[in-house]
Amino acid sequence: MGEVAERYRRRAEAFEQKIAGVRPEQWGNQSPCDKWSARDVVDHIVAMHGYLLRPVGRTVPPDEDPLPAFRNARAAVEQVLAAPDLAGQECDTPAGRMTVEEQIDQVVSDDLVLHGWDLARATGQDETMDPVDVERLWASNSAIPAEVIERYRTPGAFGPGIEVFGPEVVVPADAPLQARLLGFIGRHP
Repeated sequence: MGEVAERYRRRAEAFEQKIAGVRPEQWGNQSPCDKWSARDVVDHIVAMHGYLLRPVGRTVPPDEDPLPAFRNARAAVEQVLAAPDLAGQECDTPAGRMTVEEQIDQVVSDDLVLHGWDLARATGQDETMDPVDVERLWASNSAIPAEVIERYRTPGAFGPGIEVFGPEVVVPADAPLQARLLGFIGRHP
């Protein structure tokens, strides 16, 4: 298993455990994403999996239940990551041309960490992110040029209803890195 596939697997396992930890009455809970409930967070993750599989002609089998829906999405992505001919195909993305594997790593795999925090916050679960992931996400996000960050913070810049980052939430400079990362992407840690 390659580095990207292993990172995805580890992150997907953590996200799946958070889904499994949601009690039925919690699915309507407000998430840190203003327009999303806990259920909407999982629906977004599943939809993004499907979106990133389109360039290789794959889809995610639908399911109304969040846990099986995510498991279907996860299995489809893991199949693509395990197939070098599919993972290595190039596709056009909002960030430029890259392989399907790179896009999975930079988009949906990273989203599993960030939206895993959203789901945990919405449902009263442990909000601690893996420190390795926090460091990696801090390094990649804080290196994004200011003009690109501004676009990420502009609602609808990537299409109707799409918001990548919220307005930055200022946290103390000496706050833990997880809190600084969350503030940077627009969350209130």
